[in-house]
Amino acid sequence: MRFALLTTVVAIGALACGKKGGDQTQTQAAPNAPPAAAPSAATTSGPVVEVKMTGNGSTKAAFEPNSITIPAGATVRFIDVSGGPHNITFWPDSVPSGGAAALQAGMKNTVDNLSGPFLTQPNETYEVSFANAPKGTYKGYCTPHLTLGMKIAIKVQ
Repeated sequence: MRFALLTTVVAIGALACGKKGGDQTQTQAAPNAPPAAAPSAATTSGPVVEVKMTGNGSTKAAFEPNSITIPAGATVRFIDVSGGPHNITFWPDSVPSGGAAALQAGMKNTVDNLSGPFLTQPNETYEVSFANAPKGTYKGYCTPHLTLGMKIAIKVQ
């Protein structure tokens, strides 16, 4: 019974999100403007880099871009553009040594360890601060859309 329910949920998610080919990889220079305060946002002191969370009937669920490079101390602002619910969850085994505590401190209103809340409305945002996070690559995913390949790599330099 559980397998049938899971299969149905995945199939509906696949139909709702559709498909889109190709990966997007981008290195972003952070804007100079200070970040706007948001109730769910971590306190930011560095630049803010935006990542869109997309997916609807005609496109695959995705982080856009799905690979970014940020300076140490930056904040990543995830924006639900379409196709929610979306969230950001980091694989604990992908976090550089000593980074889990800093990353958890930079994630407010978490639903689980290294897992942010679900964004359900267009233009809703969630910020993850990489202040005090060690350099390295942090790999994450959207919990509801992991099986559809919604993954991201954030490289802190």
